[in-house]
Amino acid sequence: MKTLQQVLNQKTHQGIISIAPNRPVYDALVILSEYKIGALAVIKDGELVGIFSERDYAREIILKGRSSKTTDVGEVMTQKVITGKPDELVESAMNTMLEKRFRHLPVVDKGKMLGMLSIGDILKETISYQQELIKQLESYIHS
Repeated sequence: MKTLQQVLNQKTHQGIISIAPNRPVYDALVILSEYKIGALAVIKDGELVGIFSERDYAREIILKGRSSKTTDVGEVMTQKVITGKPDELVESAMNTMLEKRFRHLPVVDKGKMLGMLSIGDILKETISYQQELIKQLESYIHS
């Protein structure tokens, strides 16, 4: 099974898509829409300080009647962020994401964010791994 770094290396978009905590939520929504993604890293002074997701928008802006143009990302972002390490195996990350019930995992090494993986990225890699394993087992059985 691959490591999180290997999965990051395969992603189409290699850069970190982020926003500063003092930017309006509206700007974050524009970025989410532009990149067709569900979450942004919130970076302050080069450090990951949170994640802003579509869930944060729904729960903290829409349901509470707040304005996305006057509310800063830092006010509504998820602050307690669980991160993965580049050498962590996909299976371990998937188990953590399922157990803790979150959908976006920043990969961090020595305090530096390397990228973000979604549960979709993790599931895609898991399915690919299992399909390859099935092929190998079928080949072994037929030989």
